[in-house]
Amino acid sequence: MTAGTGCIDVSQAAEFSLVARRNNSLSASGRLRVFVFVFAVSIGIASAFAIFGAWLILPFAGLEMLVLYLAFREIGRHAGDYERIAIGRDRVRVESCETGQLSHDELSRHWARVVASRDGRYLALRSHGRELAIGRHRSDEQRLELARALALELRGVKRDAKLADGHSR
Repeated sequence: MTAGTGCIDVSQAAEFSLVARRNNSLSASGRLRVFVFVFAVSIGIASAFAIFGAWLILPFAGLEMLVLYLAFREIGRHAGDYERIAIGRDRVRVESCETGQLSHDELSRHWARVVASRDGRYLALRSHGRELAIGRHRSDEQRLELARALALELRGVKRDAKLADGHSR
């Protein structure tokens, strides 16, 4: 496994390629707008209570805003995370980017096997006694569908079905 910084999607000639990203419903500017709005409302209400003598609400409102800020900061750190699985003629390449750290693994296509739990909570590629967990940005149902698609691709069976997120080959 190789690690580096900067999440750069390396384009390779592949028979099958899939990129899975986290679901980011808010952009960075959207998160900032939501935070500013919630901050203004929360501090405004807490200040009104403080004016009427309930000043102890202010520290709790501040603590609440600190927790919200930390949560949004963590979401921002993972906004660019992705996982790419590319199956070539004789290699399977799994590339992932987590918090700016790029890593990739390569397995032999002929030896790689799909390992999945029945409920879809775990999905991995196994080769030569090594197991590589994949599908962390997918739901359980999407992992099961990905397991079926990968198993077919590794065996060289052509398919026309679309994956759970609507992307086809």
